Amino acid sequence: MSSLPIKRTFSSLGGKVTIQAGGDGAVAGVAGAERAIRDLHRRLTRFDADSELSRLNANPRSEVPSSPIMVRFAEALRYAGELSDGLVDATLLGAIERAGYTESIDPDSAESAPNETPPLSGVECRPGGKSALSNWKKVTVDHATGCVGRPPGVKLDTGGLGKGLAADIGAELLGHLEYFAVECSGDLRFGSQANQPRKIIVASPLKGGDPVGELWLTGGAVATSGITRRSWVNRDGWPSHHLIDPRTGEPARTGVTQVTAVAPTAVEGEVRAKAALLAGPDEASDWLVHGGIIVLDGGKTVTVGGLTKTEVLS
Repeated sequence: MSSLPIKRTFSSLGGKVTIQAGGDGAVAGVAGAERAIRDLHRRLTRFDADSELSRLNANPRSEVPSSPIMVRFAEALRYAGELSDGLVDATLLGAIERAGYTESIDPDSAESAPNETPPLSGVECRPGGKSALSNWKKVTVDHATGCVGRPPGVKLDTGGLGKGLAADIGAELLGHLEYFAVECSGDLRFGSQANQPRKIIVASPLKGGDPVGELWLTGGAVATSGITRRSWVNRDGWPSHHLIDPRTGEPARTGVTQVTAVAPTAVEGEVRAKAALLAGPDEASDWLVHGGIIVLDGGKTVTVGGLTKTEVLS
């Protein structure tokens, strides 16, 4: 007989984290996953001047001795740049801060969730592009010394990759159980030994809006990237958000409001969702090779992959 399901919800990674699991060892497994995710947050948050990430960004040396978590994040940063051909660039912290994202924003709070899509009147929408600097290529990992390298002054930003990495690490710790699910502020990684389809409801980018669709999956990951959940009005009175176009260094205006991507891992899902949003309406679906849902400016939705209860990701 299966043991009772275990569920734990706590604040971390700029939002809510929920861990669920069932089967023998679920209690210890959920506790271990929570410890690992809290440790990742403590090390990789940029909103604490004493975090490992903040100290690395401020370090004047070109190579910095780092923890295994930091090394793994640096590898994920390189992976994101390579998979997206530079469209997803986690070395744009300076641009993010110039846009006004200097304090943590909880997308689950009523105060932060907008009532409508940031208005685009008078703003040209165009696809994003890679930075001419491509600083992500300059981030290195030396496993022999445990060092992360980058030119001094190049600052790393965990952002969505940190959420995806946390969900994947949680899954690695819980994958031996009867079933598990790890949701990190919108990024979900889940699975079960029975491989039964589960319905994943994709939320609206608008506060109080109806869900934009549903996906039936037996396991893997679902990640969402959008311009409304972490948004604000800048000092010029214009809406701003945290998704930076690497080519311009400014918040992206591509004609896509939100993308949800299905993938084998949450890190890959994060990269594909963000790349699809930055690519714009004409090329967004090309990035969703495992399926997903695109929400365009104005509210139109496009489902990619046609995933139903009987046609699920294996």
